[in-house]
Amino acid sequence: MNEIIVVALVYLALLAAFAIWSRSETHSLAGYYLGGRKMPYWVVAFSTNATGESGWLLLGLTGMGYAVGAKAYWVVVGEVTGVALAWFYVSRRLKQFSDDTNSITVPDVLTARFRDHWHLIRGIAVFIILTMVTAYIAAQMVATGKAVASFTDFSYELGIVVGAAIITGYTLVGGYKAVSYTDVLQGVLMLAGLILVPVVAIQAAGGWGAVTANIATQDPALLDFFSFTGDGLAGWVAVLSFLAIGLPFIGVPQLLVRFMSARDDTELKKARWVSLLVMGCFGIGAVTAGIAGRALFPGLEDSETIFPVLSTAYFPPLITGVLLVVVLSAIMSTADSLLLLASSAVVRDTMQRILGSGKSDQRLAVYGKVATLLIGVLGVALAFKVEALIFWFVLFAWSGLGSAFGPVVLCLLYYRKTTGAGVAAGMLAGFLTSVIWVLWMKPLSHDLYEALPGFVVGMLVTLLVSRMTSRDTAGHA
Repeated sequence: MNEIIVVALVYLALLAAFAIWSRSETHSLAGYYLGGRKMPYWVVAFSTNATGESGWLLLGLTGMGYAVGAKAYWVVVGEVTGVALAWFYVSRRLKQFSDDTNSITVPDVLTARFRDHWHLIRGIAVFIILTMVTAYIAAQMVATGKAVASFTDFSYELGIVVGAAIITGYTLVGGYKAVSYTDVLQGVLMLAGLILVPVVAIQAAGGWGAVTANIATQDPALLDFFSFTGDGLAGWVAVLSFLAIGLPFIGVPQLLVRFMSARDDTELKKARWVSLLVMGCFGIGAVTAGIAGRALFPGLEDSETIFPVLSTAYFPPLITGVLLVVVLSAIMSTADSLLLLASSAVVRDTMQRILGSGKSDQRLAVYGKVATLLIGVLGVALAFKVEALIFWFVLFAWSGLGSAFGPVVLCLLYYRKTTGAGVAAGMLAGFLTSVIWVLWMKPLSHDLYEALPGFVVGMLVTLLVSRMTSRDTAGHA
């Protein structure tokens, strides 16, 4: 236990150092929310991956590998494909567009070409962001409490408070720059953990041959990458859903701002290759750890505990402490970015743009820090009060954000006749479709992942409404 606490304290000291070092960039909105648009390629790459992969990577995806075996590798294919699409078809155009229009937030990008007098586009975007992100933040706080409690003697409640204080603290003090550079540290730790744990687990099981032999005695289908074909339509829908998990990477705002923060186009070109390589290693390592874990610990009640179980069973306390930090890193690297995203929606999009605040840029940056603190406190309160609701709600937070913003961003970047009315309608259609699909349609469609219909409907509505309004109302929301 002492070793675990020491490792955690060293990690916290590093986070604090990043926050203090980054303070100089937090005195303007562009500095606090985009790091002054100065991020080098390796920071952009690791920050994109670490932000996109929350605690779900180390707990959920390893658990999926444990539960369904080799079929979980389809998720890896989907995630790498989604990230590749974002890098090759969105990143550079979005960066240029945001620089040309001096956009700081994704709602800035969406409204830059239109005379949005009634703030309809920005209002819809802010509503979706705050609705989805607040619950998402609370879910990360819940995950923090569970992770700390599973590795230490701390209570779940204390774990939430400590984790929230750390995440909110360095985000408030250092802003986007601190978040991005801590994402690099966290991403490296996640990569190391997802290489080390599966390798040690495979060795503990007697080698990969012993792992596969053991799994085959449990269920041979767990080793078959294509075993879904025997399940008919339901099997094909399952694989399509696994692949579609990567689709929201194209449009979730917390990742789009990573592209906007890059130093220049050259940095983005280099960042995409680093990002794709690391994302592949993340996914393969997580699924492999789950499969090896099933050979070692069959019959776990909760498959998503396999990573902590392996960490505590096969490593000395010092390394177990490092692996606790790895789990916390996955959670924190998402939660800090969500805090900034929600804060920017309150201060930049609502106070400055919708309400027309005349406060100076420096004063608004201070308000941004206050908003970050208040949203962090709200996340803790929700984590304590409505834990079950939060996890149910976060099931469609990722897909809801991706379905709302992915289609309209693609249309803005590639379809010149896109109108403000099309953007507003497309955001609502994509978002509502993903939510409605989860609530009513999913059981009727063999559990088809909601991001797929959400993305398709959002795209079709954006194009259709833009076509209908382009002649008479082009340029108007």
